[in-house]
Amino acid sequence: MEELSFYDVKSKAKFTSSEYEVREKSGRFFAVTKSQSGSHECWRVLSKDQAAKMKK
Repeated sequence: MEELSFYDVKSKAKFTSSEYEVREKSGRFFAVTKSQSGSHECWRVLSKDQAAKMKK
């Protein structure tokens, strides 16, 4: 998978990850990965084009 940049709101830190899943919520697409500093998830908004490429 393509490496994406995520922002962890709880630890206020940016990180990159290539291990994530694409989820759809209310018609919008998100990349979701586990936080590097805890057990919570970090979400990143994706465009429809990005999500379509990643689901293949």
